[in-house]
Amino acid sequence: MTSFAPLKNDTFLRALLRQETEYTPLWLMRQAGRYLPEYRATRKGAGSFMSLAKNPDFATEVTIQPLDRYALDAAILFSDILTVPDAMGLGLYFEEGEGPKFERPLKDEKAAMALELPPEGSLQYVYDAVTQIRKTLNGRVPLIGFSGSPWTLACYMVEGQGSREFHGIKAMMYKRPDLLERILSLNAQAVATYLNAQIDAGAQAVMIFDSWGGALADGAYQRFSLKYMQDIVNQLQREKDGQRIPCIVFTKGGGLWLEQMADIGADALGLDWTVNLGQARARVGDKVALQGNLDPAVLFAEPEQIRQQVTATLEAYGKPSAGHGHVFNLGHGISQFTSPDAVTVLVETVHEVSRRQRQQA
Repeated sequence: MTSFAPLKNDTFLRALLRQETEYTPLWLMRQAGRYLPEYRATRKGAGSFMSLAKNPDFATEVTIQPLDRYALDAAILFSDILTVPDAMGLGLYFEEGEGPKFERPLKDEKAAMALELPPEGSLQYVYDAVTQIRKTLNGRVPLIGFSGSPWTLACYMVEGQGSREFHGIKAMMYKRPDLLERILSLNAQAVATYLNAQIDAGAQAVMIFDSWGGALADGAYQRFSLKYMQDIVNQLQREKDGQRIPCIVFTKGGGLWLEQMADIGADALGLDWTVNLGQARARVGDKVALQGNLDPAVLFAEPEQIRQQVTATLEAYGKPSAGHGHVFNLGHGISQFTSPDAVTVLVETVHEVSRRQRQQA
């Protein structure tokens, strides 16, 4: 068993567990990314995105980079949501200037029926990276592990690439729901195993990214996305070495279904920028903590405007109280065109304003 250094800053974990904190912790989705010149230099040296993600030394280096620059309260494993379908044999590749694609998408019944769980050892490079990152962090902040949701993974697996319309997977959903449910069931099993292995390797919290759940109609969301996330949450180990391992679920475009999302047993819900934090807090009560939800485009504004928007987001949530928790984040991943200086303003404002909030009578 690997032993790790004790945690020096547990503010993020405490907020997820709805315990009192001195300030509102924050991290940023895609915080290790192309907006940082040091990331771009490392990626150039690695040669490609997957060379970066599949090499634990590179993955560790880029995971730590934003923490060396900003006073963030959590690190997130540098990886991709499509590692699981890649390990299932679909042949993930990236074309310059375009998103990820699969060589062997699940276009028909034969392909869907042939799908199998990832072979033993096929994702070991991810677990090795988790352990190496956790050791390198040396207790600075907690490490988040993650996966895509079964539905979001299925979108890429059936369409063969990113999509705006989702014609392929929606046609399968309405014509052959049995095929889609087979894919989703295997994805849920694979993701639960994957996240539990990340926890065993050293992840101190896990997050399920349901990036495309908001593309579903009401009713379809519950059947084809939420149900399978609940299956995963039910299978997760929630404690490791005597420490609670919180789980965050994030459906982009899922503001309609917050109450139902709050009932699946996760510790926290991620929110995109379309949701008012105060209203969300009232809707979910003390069932879950909330994470979010500044519009990433705010970071293109001037420093004073960034400060105003960050303050407005913290004020929308309101003063934290017992049994409630808030982790500040963006409503989606940070844009590659963001100035690193804008992030400095964001981080400093969150810590400063949220400390002041707690001191007010």
